[in-house]
This record gives sequence, C-alpha cells and structure tokens, in this order.
Amino acid sequence: MPATTHLPILPVLDRLARPLRDLRVSVTDRCNFRCTYCMPREHFGAQHRFLPRAEILSFEEITRVVTVARGLGVQKVRLTGGEPLLRAQLTELCAMLSGIDGLDLALTTNGSLLDRHARALADAGLGRLTVSLDSLDDETFRRMADAEYSATDVLRGIEAAERAGFGRIKLNCVVRRGVNDGEIVALARRFKGTGHVVRFIEFMDVGLTNGWRTDAVVTGREIVERLDRELGLVPLSPAYSGEVARRYGYRDGSGEVGVITSVSQPFCGDCARLRLAADGKLYTCLFSADGHDLRPTLRSGASDEALADYIQGLWRAREDRYSELRSARTRGLPRPEMSYVGG
Repeated sequence: MPATTHLPILPVLDRLARPLRDLRVSVTDRCNFRCTYCMPREHFGAQHRFLPRAEILSFEEITRVVTVARGLGVQKVRLTGGEPLLRAQLTELCAMLSGIDGLDLALTTNGSLLDRHARALADAGLGRLTVSLDSLDDETFRRMADAEYSATDVLRGIEAAERAGFGRIKLNCVVRRGVNDGEIVALARRFKGTGHVVRFIEFMDVGLTNGWRTDAVVTGREIVERLDRELGLVPLSPAYSGEVARRYGYRDGSGEVGVITSVSQPFCGDCARLRLAADGKLYTCLFSADGHDLRPTLRSGASDEALADYIQGLWRAREDRYSELRSARTRGLPRPEMSYVGG
C-alpha cells in the first residue's frame, strides 16, 4: 500500500453555499446487468458502443483527480460504474486511493462478482460497501436485472464481504410499483438485526431510457408506513449534513433502514456531490445535461494547481437543484444515463 498523502484542505463552496465534500468516480460504463431502471436492454444491447479503453481515465489519472479534490475539501469518494468490479485490477486503484490521508473510500456494486473480490478489496483498503439488491425472489430479481445472475449470487457476495471484514454494508433497493414493492417488508426483515442497512430508493427519472413514470413511484412515505406497520419504526437524525437517506430505527433497537426520496421529498438543498464519469467528464448534478471535460487538462501536462483551479471554478459556479425544480418541462431535458455518470 502506498505511503499516506497529506494535503492542506481548502474548502470550496458553490453559489448556494454547499461545500464540495463527496466525489463519485465511475471507473467504467460497462455492466453485466441490464436493469430496467438503469440500462434497459432495448437501449443497451449488443450494438451499444461503450467507451473505448483510450477514453477511460487511468488509475493514475483518477488518483490525481481525487488527490486534488481532497485538497478542496472532499472527504468521501465512492467508486461506481456501470459495474465497477468489471474494471480490471480495481484493487490497485483502491490501494492507491486508500493512501490519501483522511479519505473515506467506498464502492457501490451489483454484488454479482463480490464473492470473488471481497477479500482483495478489503486488503487494498476499501472502507465501505454498498450492494444493490432489488429482490430476494430470483424470478423478480432476474426480471429487474435482466441478467443471468440471481439474488442468491448477490447474497453469496454479501456473505463473502462479511467474512472479509465489511461489517456494516448498505443494501440499495430501487422500488417500482407492481414489480418489487411487495418485497419491501421481506427485504427489511431479512437484514434486520444483521448490522446492515437496507435503503429503499424511489424510482427516479435519471436518463431518458428507463421508461420513468410517476405512477411507478412508491413514495418514501408509503414505504415507511408499510415498514412501520409490520416492523415498527422511529425516525432518526441524519448521521451527517447532506445525507441522502432519511433514517429510521427499529423500535426494538435491532438496526435501521433508510429511504431515499429524491422524487417526493428532494434533498438538493445540501447536496455536496461531484461526479466524475469514466471518460473524465465532471457532472455537478446527477441530472446535469452537460459534463465538463477534465481529460484534456489532465493529459496536457497541466499542474495540480491548474487542475484545482478548474474544479474550483466549476464548483463555485454551481447552482444545480434539479429535483427541487422538477416539472414537465425539466423532465424532457437531455441528461446522462445513470450507468454512465455513476448514479
């Protein structure tokens, strides 16, 4: 593992006084799932052109961006995709990033390959894991993931992560009415008392290919009401400013669940997240129409100071709050697919 890199921290604020605190890094736009809410097969089939290798940032380039961003106040980095475990030798990147002083390093995965990589990820210094799990029922799981993998495969990966020392795993479930909303209580009950946290996510209008409709959204309020009736919940305070999930504890003290309500109760007001796509484009909002291409600056021999100036200028000009302004007009605007920008 590399020596720890120590940096002076110079926080930067956007036009709404929101700090730059979180950086999500997509390491690939490829995925071995074709989830209907993210990469529907009719749009991401055999003819879809994924990013050529030469256009994807190297591990050294990603580490440089993260190091500079850490100096601007970034505290947390989350590796995403596509499916990040499809990126060859990803543990090398984890080892490089884990050497940056004070950085909270996490990864979001669909879990299908986790049983092969959990131990190496832990050994490389990865701190936290989030696993997508939309259903415990194999038939429903395959219907949503449109892949040859099963819920059993993901559960096997979670067990491997537990053995590797990942103690508190977050489990993300995208809820769609009429598809998997009947499993809300079952999912919560399955992980109640394990120390893991199931987070239920309202079906969002990210990208333009997932067939989003308001009548397919099960609101956070309805989710909480269902869970409260069956399992008993009490609201909890946010763990930190800008936390995306509303937290609820079980009345018997056996753990908690989260609800992410970006449709029914937007949380743009304290959003502190910047996104780096696999090809080096920076997005100041999950729903941004345009990315800002950092790759030419990275590959031109520019100094770290010039790179920091670029990121600072971008963040200081930021005033994004799509979810708070969501309307029939904004829903039709161009925006990147979630599989590309990293969710």
